[in-house]
Amino acid sequence: MKKQAKTQICELCRREVDSLSRHHLVPREEGGRYGPTAELCQPCHATIHNRLTNRELALLYNSIPALQQAGPLQKYLRWVQNKPINSLSNKRGRR
Repeated sequence: MKKQAKTQICELCRREVDSLSRHHLVPREEGGRYGPTAELCQPCHATIHNRLTNRELALLYNSIPALQQAGPLQKYLRWVQNKPINSLSNKRGRR
């Protein structure tokens, strides 16, 4: 019998996903090494770091509500909301 993976909730997009990664709300490079963190799915984590600078994250978007309201993330957040679990995974098939 196949064991089912436990799903978890991404704090940003609120989707159920199989795994989460820790996001420092204030980037480590901006002094947030020991500060608050959030558990995000990998697509959300990657998108945040692709669309916002560490400086912007530290000064403007250092909480989940601020990230959810961030202008540069709005199109992505609308798009990702209805994506099923693992549909955006970075896993590669065996070669």
